[in-house]
Amino acid sequence: MKYDFVSIMDRKGKDAIAVDGLGTIPGFAPELPKDGFDIIPMWVADMNFPTVPTISEAIIERAKHPAFGYFAPTDEYFDSIIKWHEIRNDVKGLTREAIGYENGVLGGVVSAMNVFCSKGDNVLVNSPTYIGFTMCLENNGYNIVHSPLEIDDEGIWRMNFSDMEKKIVDNKIHTAIFCSPHNPCGRVWEKWEIEKAMELFRKHDVFVISDEIWSDIILNGHKHIPTQSVSEDAKMRTVALYAPSKTFNLAGLVGSYHIIYNKWIRERVEKESSLAHYNDMNVLSMHALIGAYKPEGYEWADELKAVLSENVNYASDYISEHFEGLRVCKPQGTYMLFVDCSKWCEAHGKTIEDIEHAAWDVGVAIQDGRMFHGNCHLRMNLALPLSRVKEAFERLDKYVFNA
Repeated sequence: MKYDFVSIMDRKGKDAIAVDGLGTIPGFAPELPKDGFDIIPMWVADMNFPTVPTISEAIIERAKHPAFGYFAPTDEYFDSIIKWHEIRNDVKGLTREAIGYENGVLGGVVSAMNVFCSKGDNVLVNSPTYIGFTMCLENNGYNIVHSPLEIDDEGIWRMNFSDMEKKIVDNKIHTAIFCSPHNPCGRVWEKWEIEKAMELFRKHDVFVISDEIWSDIILNGHKHIPTQSVSEDAKMRTVALYAPSKTFNLAGLVGSYHIIYNKWIRERVEKESSLAHYNDMNVLSMHALIGAYKPEGYEWADELKAVLSENVNYASDYISEHFEGLRVCKPQGTYMLFVDCSKWCEAHGKTIEDIEHAAWDVGVAIQDGRMFHGNCHLRMNLALPLSRVKEAFERLDKYVFNA
């Protein structure tokens, strides 16, 4: 490969919550390991790979100029986004007018919610559910109505459309959060599934907030279908949210964007986002996006998908072959595993806390899945060199599941 996905990057002391946050956030972060074990960070959703060099180069080049005053997004910023979506997602006709900056995807979710809803309104969300959705909706006074995803006979997560419709009607719902690809399940929705969901939302006049931050991280030959692309109605009722942060490991720089084709919705979301006088782009974040969306970034993202596909295949196969009582549906996108430990815990008289503490003790810093509405689940980040993935599973084998 052209880029480095093999070297073990030392993030300690480099402001990384994935490493330096262990033991500091009770109830959220894993605990520190026992003496003799180093940390293998497999919880918070960022990557343990050096990003594409063009990002650092773009930031350094801009930083050479000794003034960082007020600025406006450049044509190159908007053109980079438009070209990225045309080449990666087959999006035609996207214009800069439809693109708007958001400090973060969750901030964009809240701004859209505040446009579409009144405080106390019910909002449809599939479960398992990304903890960020739970926190931002509850913090802003909205009620979450869950429609559980179901695992079919082939081990694939599916939407239950009849349950979704019932929940919409019974709870007078007019806004839904659609996660594509799905976090934490890693499902990459097929076009017919998105079409069916959007037709359901059209039928009941439900506005849609589509979180597509994981849309670049698609594994094993699957393909992302933008929610807004499936029909003209979907295009006009949807706020779609993207960012280079997940793809290129830029969360610490802050910077996301929305795509909103409906002028009425766009103007109101932009007004809502402006109210705190805080939703402003950082000049270095702008240049980081431009650096990410250069030709080298296309190459890097393709190599990343190949690396993550290998990691996911290895981990899924290892669980199936070595950990009786664990179940995982192989993710089609993202780099997270959502592992059901229910049968193992029942067979061994253990709890999910027992598993987590045993893993944390030996440096395998995995995450409690209950905060994502998994009753007895682990959430596991595989965005690290394959050698570290193998070491983590060897430790889980020796000290946790077959101890």
